[in-house]
Amino acid sequence: MIDLRVKVDPPPLDHPTVVRLRETFDGLPGPHDALLIDRADDRREYDFCGFSLVVYGDAGMPLDNDVLLLAPGQRSAARIIRASSAHNTLLITEQCDQLCVMCSQPPKKHHVDMFAQLETAASLAPAGAYIGISGGEPLLHKQALFSMLENLAADRPDLRFHILSNGQHFEPDDVDRLVAIGPERILWGIPLYSPDPSNHDAIVGKVGAYHRLMRSMVLLMRSGAAVELRTVVLRQNWQELPALAEQIATRLPFIDRWAIMHLENIGYGRMNWHLSFKDTSSDFGMLGRAIDIATARDTTVTLYNFPLCSLPAAYRVLAPRTISDWKNKHEVFCDGCSAQSDCGGFFQWYDHKNGFSRLGAL
Repeated sequence: MIDLRVKVDPPPLDHPTVVRLRETFDGLPGPHDALLIDRADDRREYDFCGFSLVVYGDAGMPLDNDVLLLAPGQRSAARIIRASSAHNTLLITEQCDQLCVMCSQPPKKHHVDMFAQLETAASLAPAGAYIGISGGEPLLHKQALFSMLENLAADRPDLRFHILSNGQHFEPDDVDRLVAIGPERILWGIPLYSPDPSNHDAIVGKVGAYHRLMRSMVLLMRSGAAVELRTVVLRQNWQELPALAEQIATRLPFIDRWAIMHLENIGYGRMNWHLSFKDTSSDFGMLGRAIDIATARDTTVTLYNFPLCSLPAAYRVLAPRTISDWKNKHEVFCDGCSAQSDCGGFFQWYDHKNGFSRLGAL
């Protein structure tokens, strides 16, 4: 498992500070650059604004151009941007106004405003970086989020973002701002779990969420936004998946893709695992029908978090590697599998004793 924090001996700080580690550098350093001056075994020392910053990590750990967040009094730092990885996500908030039965990161009441630091970190990302933005619900802090995106669109037009939102907070006044930021810069990941409003509301734990989501979808369409509609496969919506496919194809044809996702065994997903997990390796029927309906209507379908061996052969082409590198693993029976290099494998916290029943090396 990749470590998202590193041990540090920090310089004297009185406020959270964003630092970019530079191991090779020509020219003048920027105000956030720390330049490597010494390296031995697991210890790397950097010069940051005339102060010593020591970072500890395995000798093989790639840190060049990583962006760290240092906090006063803390002996570890968050790796906000890992320059060698395609899986970087900015956690905007842990607050949320829904209580989804499968939530992998249950919400918290309090918010710590780190927008200034996160904007700086994103501005230091490698050229052409594709950065996730998540929560909680990021749009609970919509004005700050939009301001950050506007600034980054001006300063770093090469950046692209994948923003996960429950779609409950878009208003007509947002359309012009979304257009100004640039629809081509953002893919909005928006959840829809059921064609039945009452069932969708029950899954997300919020009365009226379905109808509010549909209002937001109209606004996203008007802004020309790119939308990834996301559906987690659950026992609670299993029988409805074909009807949901019909609804998406007929009422939401403007979406970029329909991402059908498997359950993650952590947070509320772990707490409700035995109530919600559907073993699609032994029963693919409703899911197969839903995919066939959607693709027949020219809706692009992708399967997230599905090990390739859990899928019928004809559907494996729809399942890219989607589990982030820092929380990804393969099981013992994956050794020797001919498809391992193309397979996303499993979440680190996947428990095979309570998971898929029909898996094996291909």
